[in-house]
This record gives sequence, structure tokens and C-alpha cells, in this order.
Amino acid sequence: MSPKTKTGTPPAKAAAPDASYVGRGVHKVAVEALALRIFDGTYDEGDTLDLPQLMADLDVSQTVLREAIKVLTAKGLVDARQKRGTFVRPRDDWNVLDSDVLRWQLRAGAPTDFFADLLELRRSIEPAAAALAADRRTDDDLAALDAALAAMAACDDDPVLAVRADASFHTALLTASGNQFFAQMRRIIIPALVERDRRVHSHPYEDPLPVHAAVAERVRAGDAEGAYHAMLELLDMAMRDHP
Repeated sequence: MSPKTKTGTPPAKAAAPDASYVGRGVHKVAVEALALRIFDGTYDEGDTLDLPQLMADLDVSQTVLREAIKVLTAKGLVDARQKRGTFVRPRDDWNVLDSDVLRWQLRAGAPTDFFADLLELRRSIEPAAAALAADRRTDDDLAALDAALAAMAACDDDPVLAVRADASFHTALLTASGNQFFAQMRRIIIPALVERDRRVHSHPYEDPLPVHAAVAERVRAGDAEGAYHAMLELLDMAMRDHP
């Protein structure tokens, strides 16, 4: 099948892994500081927050702290009850698909089982996205995949460039699926993938270029089944490489 042309659509770019909560100034600082205290274990599940102490520690007003708590409440991290106060909710209630929650968890040091869960998520999404991409990819999509492969080949063992190239490839692939929900999954997959790559590149690892190129080749050929299985092979390698 010949690729379609999508005019006026630039190649996909990797989502910025360090994008943060959009608040500003002291409000943003309060949100970030309080969130990290939850994720680094300073406050555990069920713990009640000492609001006066937090105001002193963070050097913020009651209004600023109240607004910060509203942000974290919306993300499922905290809640408030009469006679109990503001407390940390169980982890099962946290919105782990929220990009800020994901970033805070990675910044605090995600455990190994986090990446095992991520790999299971990727195995359920990315092979299907690759199969769709084989049917729906545009000229721009193919150009984005090619650019990512070229960057991967040119990284010359530079871990920063290698991580960027990998993120660009998977962003381009999810976008090429033509499915808006798969494309949005880059907000979850890419930041976690970047952190996983950083860990992998501190250890010996397999050359990622051939398996990525195999996926792109099957997408370009319009081979949906081949693209599906090529992506599974890529994810199998990712599982072997993770320290």
C-alpha cells in the first residue's frame, strides 16, 4: 500500500520528559515540593499532613498550600475528611496515568516493578500501534521514523542522543497508528521510556538499531502482521536489556 500524504503536518516530536505542572511561582513550587514528599516516602499512605508545619517548611501562605492541595487532590494523591484532616490516599487511588504523577514517581526513583508494569502496558499497545501504522502511515510518518533511525545510527554511543532518538522513534510510531488514543499514550510511555533508557545505557546492552529498523521496514511495506511481531521482538529485547 502506498503511503498517504498528510499535508501541513510536521513529523512527530518526542514529548519532553521533564515537562512539569503548569502552575507558576510559589504555587508551582509548593505543588512540586509536596508531591515529592509523598513520592519519596516522607508521607506514607494514610498519613495525615501537618498543614501548619508544611506552611513553615515550604515558607508559603495558607492560601498557597490550600491551592497546592487542591491540585494533588485532583490527581488522587490526597483527600480531606472532617475530624481527620488532609491525608495521603492509598496508592491504588493515585492517577498513575497523569503525566505529573508519572514524572514525580520517576523523579523519586521508580522501583523495578514499575518498569515491569510499563513493559506489560507497552506490549498491549505498541504492537497494535505498529500494525495500524502499517496500514495508515503517511509520508510524514515515514519521514519521522527515518529521522529517528538516522539519529539512532549517528548517536555514536552518546547516551543522551541515544535516549532522544529512541523516544522520537516510539513517538513517531504511536502517531503513525492514526489512533488518537494510541498517540496520546506517548505522554505515559515516553517519559518512562526515557528513564528506562537512562538506566539501560549505564550497563552493556544490545544494539537497538536493527530491531527498530525492522519495525520501520514492516511499517513501510504495509505489512501489519509483520510490524506487530517486529515490535514484539523489540520489546523482548527491551526486557532483556533492563538491568
